[in-house]
Amino acid sequence: MDDVEEVLIPEAVLQDRVRELGRQIAQDYNGKDPLLVGILTGAFVFLADLLRAISVPCQIDFMATQSYGAGTESSGIVRILKDLDQSIEGRHVIVVDDIIDTGLTMDYLLETLKARYPASLRVCALLDKRPRRLRAVQIDFRGFEIPDKFVIGYGLDYAGRYRNLPYIAVLKPELYGT
Repeated sequence: MDDVEEVLIPEAVLQDRVRELGRQIAQDYNGKDPLLVGILTGAFVFLADLLRAISVPCQIDFMATQSYGAGTESSGIVRILKDLDQSIEGRHVIVVDDIIDTGLTMDYLLETLKARYPASLRVCALLDKRPRRLRAVQIDFRGFEIPDKFVIGYGLDYAGRYRNLPYIAVLKPELYGT
């Protein structure tokens, strides 16, 4: 694809790691019926593959947040656009996100969800962009640590495009103006 500067994580490597994360979650949650909370829209591809890799009974729900708009930088203001459809009180909850960048959104979500009294609350993130972290966020199930580059593919987008790429790639900087 002409818009890609480099493929950061090839499809086969990505799929292998998602299967490993699914096995780890299944082992940790054997007999617990966890609720996976996917953060829309970016995490839906990852969540679908992760769900198929988990061999224990589990359920899913979704939340949608906004902190980026159409840009590449977080505004720092987090809005919940779609809340959960079910109660998490007494449930073992795993928040599944595509990328932890500044940590502002995940920190806000975790504080919001803790107030709903889950039995446990953990985070599964496909990508961890530590160099940009502003808030400390514990990632219990981490796919990959990545450098401070703007990435697309496998559910991650720029202005609504590129989610359908089967790999994680770096978008050419000239396409988003930095």
